[in-house]
Amino acid sequence: MANHLPSTPSATTGSGPDTGTPDEPLSGGLKQRHLTMLGLGGVIGAGLFVGSGAGIAVAGPGIVVSYLIAGVLAMCVMRMLGEMSAAMPASGSFSVHAERALGRWAGFSVGWLYWFLLVVVLAVEATGAAQIANGWLPSVPQWAWVLLFMLLFTGTNLAAVKNFGEFEFWFAALKVFAIVAFLVLGLLAILGILPDTDPVGFTNLTGQGGFLPGGWQGVVSGVLAVVFAFGGLEVVTIAAAESDDPVRSVARAVRSSVFRILFFYVGSMLVIVTALPWTAQKAGLSPYVTVLDAIGVPSAGQIMNIVVFVALLSALNANLYGSSRMVFSLAERGEAPGSLRKVSEGGVPRRAVLASVAFGFVSVLLNLKWPDTVFLYMLNSVGAVLLFVWALIAASQLRLRRRIEEEAPERLILKMWLFPGLTIAALVAMAVLFGLMLTDDTARPQLLWSLGAAALVLTAAGLRELRARRG
Repeated sequence: MANHLPSTPSATTGSGPDTGTPDEPLSGGLKQRHLTMLGLGGVIGAGLFVGSGAGIAVAGPGIVVSYLIAGVLAMCVMRMLGEMSAAMPASGSFSVHAERALGRWAGFSVGWLYWFLLVVVLAVEATGAAQIANGWLPSVPQWAWVLLFMLLFTGTNLAAVKNFGEFEFWFAALKVFAIVAFLVLGLLAILGILPDTDPVGFTNLTGQGGFLPGGWQGVVSGVLAVVFAFGGLEVVTIAAAESDDPVRSVARAVRSSVFRILFFYVGSMLVIVTALPWTAQKAGLSPYVTVLDAIGVPSAGQIMNIVVFVALLSALNANLYGSSRMVFSLAERGEAPGSLRKVSEGGVPRRAVLASVAFGFVSVLLNLKWPDTVFLYMLNSVGAVLLFVWALIAASQLRLRRRIEEEAPERLILKMWLFPGLTIAALVAMAVLFGLMLTDDTARPQLLWSLGAAALVLTAAGLRELRARRG
């Protein structure tokens, strides 16, 4: 499998005449509008609405450059992943591609690491949403909200996949609407068009220490603070395998989303640091709330609470979906218990969903009981996994692109820009980020714990390979 493109039927390689393989055993209920909106909204989460404040604190107005650098890297990864997924759509997405390109050890390793990442992050999202809901209705305990959300989205994911698509479509639509409304209001305030506002020009970009108050070191620290906010891009390529036309659907979703995502992120950061001095941002408060309060939007805090609440539920739903499909794909390839590859009559891998949500419940309980000890170690152990996944996506694309060009060039309906130079540049950039994380006191524990988790998974992969060769 690691040496040639699939030329015989395989359940993991997608569907339709473009791939020359039969249909996925999973259902095909996702529409183009679901994938397009998932591509746009899947990456817009609480990390942008709340976490961006940490980046502004270290980089000042230079956070715009930090987001631009991180965003360009994320766009390159998305384009690479889109190229492979359009050529060979599969429910395991980059795990399947890594296996084809680099060998079983790579598919096994990246698949299980990504699954572990998603089910641990589930706990953060469920707990965060429960904290907001508990603030609205204090009489309902936080654990009850967590239980409600987990049961709700377990039910959604156990039903037809179109239910997941509809939930994510409207969740993403609300997030996109919130970003667009913020950009419009912020721009009007900057130009002095809103009532009780005066044009600010570039005063806030150049004052308070200049555009780069922390120098380029601040920009670099900003990149480390924000790059992981772009996680979530990958789910659209996993979901594409369950669309009516996987090949064209993923290509359209990637084309329509990459530049718009960069626009949302960089554009909103530019509005934030232009509308107000970067020193006006308050620790622990969303920079979006600070700007909306300053320009006189009533109940800005509650409005943003609603948006963040929706963003957390959206991520919870998407991560449960992504984790179940990943472990299902691993089971299909013999890299997870075989019972997890069974699907319902409607084409839903219910056992894979239940296995993922079960570990998600364990993560939630650990987060509620020991947030500063046991769960913190788990969270640190997945802190840098996203970069590992991106690096394997780039390495896989570097090998598979040439193989596709030789064996089936007609499958390349979406191509990576400036191949192979830009792919190699992206890999170098990721190596630099790993190096920077080692020198950063805040990021170093995450990298070391994540390296430990990766070492365990790689050891398991190596033992499986050794057993297979002896067998």
